[in-house]
Amino acid sequence: MIDVARARALTPSAEHQAYFYSCGAGLMPQPVLDAVKDHLDLEARIGGYGAEEQAMPATEATYDAIARLINCHRDEVAVVENATVAWCQAFYGLAQDFRPGDRVLTVVAEYASNFIAFLQTVQRRGIVVDVIPNDADGQADMKALEGLIDDDVKLIAVTHVPTSGGLVSPVAQIGAIARRHGIPYLLDACQSAGQLPLDVEALGCDFLSATGRKFLRGPRGTGFLYARRAILERCEPPVLDLHSARWTAPDTYEMRPDARRYENWENYVAGKIGLGVAVEHALSWGLENIAARNAELAGDLRERLAAIPGVTLRDAGKHQCAIVTFSHDRLAPEAVAAALLDQRIAIGTSGRGSTLIDFQARDLPPLCRAAVHYLNTEAEVEQLAAAVAAL
Repeated sequence: MIDVARARALTPSAEHQAYFYSCGAGLMPQPVLDAVKDHLDLEARIGGYGAEEQAMPATEATYDAIARLINCHRDEVAVVENATVAWCQAFYGLAQDFRPGDRVLTVVAEYASNFIAFLQTVQRRGIVVDVIPNDADGQADMKALEGLIDDDVKLIAVTHVPTSGGLVSPVAQIGAIARRHGIPYLLDACQSAGQLPLDVEALGCDFLSATGRKFLRGPRGTGFLYARRAILERCEPPVLDLHSARWTAPDTYEMRPDARRYENWENYVAGKIGLGVAVEHALSWGLENIAARNAELAGDLRERLAAIPGVTLRDAGKHQCAIVTFSHDRLAPEAVAAALLDQRIAIGTSGRGSTLIDFQARDLPPLCRAAVHYLNTEAEVEQLAAAVAAL
């Protein structure tokens, strides 16, 4: 279903290394590189403002591409600097209305940046953060979630795929519960956008945040926020400017009616164009096809690593994704990653600070993080496993 040879031919650096680090930053395809460079060249020739005006069709096409990627309307998409900005715009916008005793529900594997925002809001507004317990499979327990819900719950905020493992949280089930109880639902899709199909209608989320640089293989400094039309009617961003709102009189302003109220005027135009091209590139392969290819490669890698003495797989969940985490009984993750890089094999690492509650709950050591993607080959998976075995 995936023409791997063609995918690699469109990726200039694919032949120079065995790359298993798309969970950190994916390798940009040539069309994305060309789009970014061409716009920067245009800015150099005619200036940033003139270049932005000339590139308007390309930047507008990015909204259409993202809308197709996640099955929403283009007016429900904001393109911002990164996934953190996207998530924070949604969360802090909601948090403006929180009162002491209001509750936020999240998951054991929630990402550090998100949890730090929760804790800051605990200090500022006196809210309560409750973590949904895991079930026997290591994912959020739906019965426990139902038991936590009461009138004080004002938000359910969940990370789809944690940075520190192969878990795919049951986010559609969570979304169904959130909708049934009328609770806003914020989904962090930073690690899932580009490696798994995303359909906001099926997921039931009111907000979804994502980055361009990971599995979507877009440029750094890009991300997007989905904001459901219904939530726009009752939510205001924490920050406004002359792009997100219009100054109508000396003492009044009017917010934009669409999701671009979460953007600001100054933006990375070349990156926005590149993000759109990256999304189109992913769509051209088909997200179902990408997910199937990734599942096959990740399954092969897990099987090979599990057979190596002294190596322990650390992934949880009933459904697992392209991120494969493991520990070595004698070597720290940084030492493993450095040794592999000497052989032109790139992986990442993950420490307790990234998903603290999950690390504590499972008593995890620091981890190695290897993320397959559809342009990896079976030979590269074998090469990675053999290199780990030889350490």
